[in-house]
Amino acid sequence: MTDVTTPPAERPTDQPAPHPSDRTADLPSDHPTGPTTDRPTGASLPFEPEGVTWTPVSGRLATARLTALALWLGPVLALLVVLALATGASWLWVPAAVVAALGLWGALLVPRQVRALGYAERADDLLVRRGIMFRQLVVVPYGRMQYVDVSAGPFARRFGIASVQLHTASPATTASIDGLPPAEAARLRDRLASRGEARLAGL
Repeated sequence: MTDVTTPPAERPTDQPAPHPSDRTADLPSDHPTGPTTDRPTGASLPFEPEGVTWTPVSGRLATARLTALALWLGPVLALLVVLALATGASWLWVPAAVVAALGLWGALLVPRQVRALGYAERADDLLVRRGIMFRQLVVVPYGRMQYVDVSAGPFARRFGIASVQLHTASPATTASIDGLPPAEAARLRDRLASRGEARLAGL
C-alpha cells in the first residue's frame, strides 16, 4: 500500500496594511477626513472694517477727470495724426498709438478709481478709502481735527463737485474727500467740525 502524502496547503502571503484613505468609507459621514483651514472673510480684511457703511462720492467726479484727460491727450493725438498724414512720416504713428493707448487706459481706469473712493462716519473717527491696486485707508479721529475746509476750483464747479480737506496735528492722518456735491460737502464740513469741537471739549 502506497502512502499518499498530501502536500501542505500554501500559507497565504502577508497582505499589506490598508492605506488610511481606504478606510474613509468606514467612517461616519460627519467625521473629518482631512485638515481644515479657516479662511478669512471679507469683513476681516484691513480695508473693509466690519459694520461700516461706505458713502460713495459723486459720479460726476469721473466725468470731470475723463474730460480733463481728453483735454490733455486729445490735442496731442490730433497733432500727431495731422503731422503723420501731412508729412507721410510713418514713425509718427507710433507716438500717436501710444497716446491713444494712454487715453483708452485712462478711460477704463478712471471710473474704477472713482468707484473705489468713499468715506464712512463712525462714532469716534472718520474713515476715508481710495485706490484699486494700491489701496489706502485713512482713519481720522475727530479729536485730532484742527480744521476742515471745502474747496472747488472753476473746473470742479463746472461739474458741480467740491472737495473736503481734513487737517490734523499729524500729516499722516490728514485726508481729503474729492467729488462731493456742494451741499454734501458743506454738511460734512459742519458735522466734522462740530464733532471735533465736542471731542476737544471733552478732553
